[in-house]
Amino acid sequence: MKNRRFLSFFFVLLILLTSVLSPAAIAADADTEEPEPIPDIEIDAKAALLIDPTTDEILYELNIHEQLYPASLTKVMTALLTLEAIEAGQLAMDQVLTASASAVDLPYDASTAGMLEGEQMTVEQLLYCILVVSAADACNVLAEAVSGSIDAFVERMNQRAEELGCADTHFANPHGYHDDQHYSTAWDLYLITRAAREFESFNTIVATGRFEVPATNLSDRRIYYTTNYLLNGYRNADYVYSAANGIKTGNTSNAGYCLIASAAKNGRSLLSVVLGAERIELEDGSYRVMSFYETIRLFNWGFDNFTRRTILETAEPVAELEVALSSVDHITLQPAYDVERLLPNNLTAEDLQRSTTFPSRVVDAPITEGDVLGEITLSYGDTVYATVPLLASNNVEASRLLVFRRNALDFLSRKSVRIVAVVLVIIVVLAVLWLRSPMRRNRRYGKVTHGGANRRYRGRRH
Repeated sequence: MKNRRFLSFFFVLLILLTSVLSPAAIAADADTEEPEPIPDIEIDAKAALLIDPTTDEILYELNIHEQLYPASLTKVMTALLTLEAIEAGQLAMDQVLTASASAVDLPYDASTAGMLEGEQMTVEQLLYCILVVSAADACNVLAEAVSGSIDAFVERMNQRAEELGCADTHFANPHGYHDDQHYSTAWDLYLITRAAREFESFNTIVATGRFEVPATNLSDRRIYYTTNYLLNGYRNADYVYSAANGIKTGNTSNAGYCLIASAAKNGRSLLSVVLGAERIELEDGSYRVMSFYETIRLFNWGFDNFTRRTILETAEPVAELEVALSSVDHITLQPAYDVERLLPNNLTAEDLQRSTTFPSRVVDAPITEGDVLGEITLSYGDTVYATVPLLASNNVEASRLLVFRRNALDFLSRKSVRIVAVVLVIIVVLAVLWLRSPMRRNRRYGKVTHGGANRRYRGRRH
């Protein structure tokens, strides 16, 4: 008997091991394994940001809220305020401005367009000068035209930065020449750039590799080449990046080498900010400007390792809720809108965790199609990719009988109604008791007397 029990146990154990070690089981285990992580990237700079400007999805960040010197990246704000003044009708692109003595009074090592006092250029030409060749004198001319003085323009710069949500930025001049009280962050510079990119003329100018200023009243024709090596190889061909389409360079000895850049590839856009990079000497004696080099690495890493995917569709039924006060017992919920996100190549929409929340698991009719009845969150690990409202997929009518029954029960369940009901019951009980009492009957039929019932009045005897 013991041998039989042992053999039975042995065969059961063998069957279990066989099922666990079967190819199907191994495949099932393999399906539940975590996706391989994408390659890490380390950027050699004080701060760096890589973001999808369409959705504000951050792909990479390094010290993006650290206050640093922005150098000529400042000129993006100057361009933004100028474009907003044009939009408001205060200036026009073809309006001619004259350089004042204060506008061209700059330190000897400042980057300029070589403007002379009294020289005239159009607003459009000045914008090209500040965004392509990084001209500080052109910044001052525009600042005085927009606000009346450079000081007033700087005040407006700081006000506008605050309006854009820049919590760690303070400007001291319109061009970015070093000042200890002139600082910003990678994130704040992105917010400013995002606002400027809403103007098509800004995007056109910052994508320009070469432009010409015709002869002015004081100067001959001039040709300028962009300081952004990603766009044009005239200054340095080592960093030309075919997908690049802007935006602005900057460097001082205090700020290091800085670059805001944008690129588009295969229908996708990326924007990067690199602050505080260095210029290093290589073994062969050549130099590498790390702001351009690291920006290219960021773009390649972003384009190669992330793919835009649809992770949620409006036609997809996500959840069901129980319905009360109707002959319909449930309703289906659908997302309010389609959601696309940049996902690492090792993730699919199916890999994302979904969590739903509802104000109530039971919804009272009537329900109108499109009513917000909950929300869904899609995430992976610590990264939340979307939180989307969930809407009723159709109308649900209420049952009059069920509504009446609910209202009646709600009415009767009120404390005040219960108190009144108890009082009425007490009154009714007391009334019944009083109607049944002997005292009540005596008062109704009169007092009963005994012993004189045969006495009669005979009248007066004569």
